[in-house]
Amino acid sequence: MLYPARKAALSEVQPLLPRMTLGALRTGRIEAPPRTLVHGVEGVGKTTFGANSPAPIFLGAEDGTGHLDVTRFPQPETWGHVREAIATLTKDQHKYLTLVIDTVDWVEPLLWQHICERDKKADIEAYGFGKGYTAAVQEWRVLVADLERLRAARQMGIILLAHSHIKSFKNPQGEDFDRYELKINQKAGGLLKEWVDTVLFANFEMYAARDGRTSRVRGVSTGARLAYTQRTAAYDAKNRSNLPESIALDYPEYAAAMKDDLPEGVDGLIAEVVRKATELGGDIEVKAMQSLLAAGRDISNITRLNNRLNARLSEKAAEVTA
Repeated sequence: MLYPARKAALSEVQPLLPRMTLGALRTGRIEAPPRTLVHGVEGVGKTTFGANSPAPIFLGAEDGTGHLDVTRFPQPETWGHVREAIATLTKDQHKYLTLVIDTVDWVEPLLWQHICERDKKADIEAYGFGKGYTAAVQEWRVLVADLERLRAARQMGIILLAHSHIKSFKNPQGEDFDRYELKINQKAGGLLKEWVDTVLFANFEMYAARDGRTSRVRGVSTGARLAYTQRTAAYDAKNRSNLPESIALDYPEYAAAMKDDLPEGVDGLIAEVVRKATELGGDIEVKAMQSLLAAGRDISNITRLNNRLNARLSEKAAEVTA
């Protein structure tokens, strides 16, 4: 039997209005603050990239901003401090437009410490094979939810910085090879890469040159700092926009490239496809031009064609240096 107060409350409940109706449909691009993950080698300029974003505030377990004139939270000592900082930005009025977490691989041990203390485990391996990292992913999901609330409430962009390390890739289609990957647990890295809109791999521009006297191949750096936007066999990267294959590792350059991601920018992409097809030549050029003609001005199809040509160019470069 229900108490009278409970019966009265139930009588006041209004029926839920249908949400998934044709009248609720939306079309066009949805403008929202960017979610960006930047990983790369040490000293390449990841922190400076974040410092040049719009009105940034840094949250970092790594003391990597000491040489920069930026606003920063106190260095977090616990996972609770990390979440507390995000909650503060969400509920308080402020002038900041971008949250930069520098770096996620230095924050990760705080998460491990948190769940081990919560679950009374000696360390992350004490859960059993792989189980500790699975438990950690659930807490990463909580953090992602925190960041989404901040993004919605304050219209803030999110930049996650991370170090890279070289790991062997188990290739199901052939021989294994080494590649740059995020320097955090693979499960956590997969979640963060899925969540963000853009993954940039930051590195110094390098190329292989053969010594004419010794015939040995050596790496040569131009000193340029680049952000690569498309995944290759050598590194993780992605973008949900029509970004160039590489841009200068500089936030204003990145923002300009994002603004160029408009349907009218299709002409530049077509020019890139033509250039790459011509460079590859032969049957590949013929087939690429046929595909381009069939694509018309559909930027999605042209982008897929561009990505296929990128893969062909990577294969060609590997054959030259082999």
